[in-house]
Amino acid sequence: MTDAALSFQLNWEPNGFQSPYFLAREAGFYEDEGLEIEFVEGHGSPYAAERAARGDADIALAGASAVLAKQSEEFDPLAVAAVTQKTPAAVYTLRDVFGEALTDPEQLAGRTVAPSATKTRILTAQLLEDAGIRDEVDLLEVDPHTHHRVQHKVIDGTVDAAVGVVTNGIEIGREHDRTPDELPIGEHLDIYGMTLVTGPEFAAERPETIRSFLRATARGWATATRDPERAIDVLVDRNATLERNREIERLKFETAAHQLQFTPYVGTHGWGAQDGERWRRLGETLSETALLEGEIDPDAVWTDEFRPADEPLVAEYADRVRPTAD
Repeated sequence: MTDAALSFQLNWEPNGFQSPYFLAREAGFYEDEGLEIEFVEGHGSPYAAERAARGDADIALAGASAVLAKQSEEFDPLAVAAVTQKTPAAVYTLRDVFGEALTDPEQLAGRTVAPSATKTRILTAQLLEDAGIRDEVDLLEVDPHTHHRVQHKVIDGTVDAAVGVVTNGIEIGREHDRTPDELPIGEHLDIYGMTLVTGPEFAAERPETIRSFLRATARGWATATRDPERAIDVLVDRNATLERNREIERLKFETAAHQLQFTPYVGTHGWGAQDGERWRRLGETLSETALLEGEIDPDAVWTDEFRPADEPLVAEYADRVRPTAD
């Protein structure tokens, strides 16, 4: 079989969250499907979603909110699988800064919170709204030039908490020998995390290639979940500079594997399954913000058409893969 070339646009530089894809390539799962995958490092989910919609990348890894945001800009990204069923966004702090363990959204009342990105700010605002304390929290605006500086604001106590992704708090806690706390937003908001996205032309012209990619990717996620050490080995082999943060990269993946990818919906419908109602709820949330440039149609931004639901591993993913300790 002649390998079909396929470009895969990552949302960011290689990290633990992406290790299943690198493992799938190293283990030959893509090759088994007749695919030759080119990984392209990214600059955020909006960038990745737009490249897929334009046809500059065949498939991309992008957050669900970015997919809808790009649709509002008159692009046509199409989510073909939801690989993490919960958002990785999290509010985090250090215990000596916050003054107590952060376990509930209501504890943020009267506090100052610094988000690192517009999308995480939107999710935090919704979290606070649902908790009935939106007007009691000083949720700062996002400074596009200070993506990583919100961590420093927590470290020096300039703010009470910051918003990033799960493991950000643990990372600074370990680095500075202080006790961190994290409040995963995905435990409180029913919002998709990362999705696999393509464009309309690629979807129309190469549907079987998409199915093959999803089948191999599901194998990658399954293998990485069962053997996270192997997944991180492959990631570090790809980027040796990650060796010094190996524990954090493994923690990123294990958090995604154990806390973000499994839900009752996956248990019933299988790996990568999407639910139109969840997309519509996300659309309603985003429509109340300034993130969207125009109209959106959440029902048109996703499809399960290409998901290989007849594949036993995909259909029975939770039963076959979910760690028994969970």
